Amino acid sequence: MPRSDWTREAIRKIEADFNRSADTHLIPLDLPGYPAIRFYFKDESSHPTGSLKHRLARSLFLYALCNGWLREQSTIVEASSGSTAISEAYFARLLGLPFVAVIPAGTSRMKIEAIEFYGGRCHLVSNPADIYTESHRLAAETGGHFMDQFTYAERATDWRANNNIAESIFKQMDDEEHPVPARLVSSGGTGGTIATLGRYVAYRRHTTRILCADPENSVFFDYFKSTLAGTPDSSLTLDV
Repeated sequence: MPRSDWTREAIRKIEADFNRSADTHLIPLDLPGYPAIRFYFKDESSHPTGSLKHRLARSLFLYALCNGWLREQSTIVEASSGSTAISEAYFARLLGLPFVAVIPAGTSRMKIEAIEFYGGRCHLVSNPADIYTESHRLAAETGGHFMDQFTYAERATDWRANNNIAESIFKQMDDEEHPVPARLVSSGGTGGTIATLGRYVAYRRHTTRILCADPENSVFFDYFKSTLAGTPDSSLTLDV
């Protein structure tokens, strides 16, 4: 098919996949120790690939398609050994495209098997600092596309709407006794989810406070406190 026809069909497949999938559940939790507080748990593990990165991978593919960066038989390359690579492998298989995850050699076998389960191939590098250089090289070598989640995630994901996790939470809270939560709590991870929650709350002018849970020596805490990116003993997050 001509590229325009293939691109339209690829977008249709992704949208059809989205329409077949229900939104993830927002589950009320009754905690006996806190009778005056209503807790809700957003279960992102019910996505087809088991994590909230499924939303990001879908957005990255749609962004790349609409920018004309993907074509039939394009090899997709991503620098990630985590959930994003697993989800991108899923969408690459949906579109019939080869997928290569460039990952550190010490990546767990479980994660490698999850990527391979969806038809992806893992390219191991001994020095984790080289994964971006190697990703660019592989994309150029194969005539493919380096998805580059950390560069394009913010552009590909519309934090104002379009079924991002923040919009989903507030929409599901509409008919609750207290539809605007007092607090939203998320782990820090690589920062994308907590940033989306914060931006959406600001955009909608809610009074909700955002709490980021992160390990000791957190890079995020250093930044929040002093605008410095971190200290020599700052905690490491896989893929960052």
